[in-house]
Amino acid sequence: MSLDPAIASRLKRNEAGLFTAVVQEHGTGDVLMVAWMDDDALARTLETREATYFSRSRGEQWIKGATSGHTQHVHSVRLDCDGDCVLLVVDQVGGACHTGDHTCFDADLLLPADD
Repeated sequence: MSLDPAIASRLKRNEAGLFTAVVQEHGTGDVLMVAWMDDDALARTLETREATYFSRSRGEQWIKGATSGHTQHVHSVRLDCDGDCVLLVVDQVGGACHTGDHTCFDADLLLPADD
């Protein structure tokens, strides 16, 4: 799988060739997690609708849920205005966070809502 050159030309990557992926739940709008992607991970995600990311610690791609069963079916992918981030809208099965929490933002509330 290779990324469409028209998409690849719009991406701004860091020195390691990676860009940020923000993951949002389709039904609730919750932000579930933030991960890294490379061109190949994005190409695979676009082709299969299985969320695929790049693990900086392992130095390889990983498909969300391949080992945990906590999968993400991708509804849509959007590129931000600067080309340095993509937004994946997904159906989440199980917890999105490696801790098992629904989102990676369940743990530490730094500033409560003022409503």
